[in-house]
Amino acid sequence: MNQLAKDYWEQFWGEEEHPALVSAWMFGEAVDELAQAVIDGRKTATCSALKLYELENEPVPVIDEYSIILNSLEEPVAIIKTVDVSVIPMNEVTEEFALAEGDGSYRNWKEIHERYFKRELGKVGLEFTEDVLLVCERFELVDVKLQV
Repeated sequence: MNQLAKDYWEQFWGEEEHPALVSAWMFGEAVDELAQAVIDGRKTATCSALKLYELENEPVPVIDEYSIILNSLEEPVAIIKTVDVSVIPMNEVTEEFALAEGDGSYRNWKEIHERYFKRELGKVGLEFTEDVLLVCERFELVDVKLQV
């Protein structure tokens, strides 16, 4: 986590006792657009391939975990809190979840995510399949620092 994100986290909580568990990250594509969608309330969910978490030795999100969303300049723009996490095959993701990702329609969500996972899994020598396991995370917006 960069210093700007650390400072934002500390300023947000002030003198209050606060959770130690926090991460800072940016969305994989359309970084600023998706960060703004979170701020606007159009995006309340996100997902990634379980295999990518495993290969990057990254922990899977957990309920009540906080994240600082970064823009493309790696500046903190918002804080979110994870409220639900499930691991689901991509071909079983519900339309309701897909719409919560803010991509407009289930069809758009599917096209965007197929393209993204084909590319990202291909980079590590893995083949995309329709039943690739996704870590599906729902979150709530806690604070907004800046508009993107």
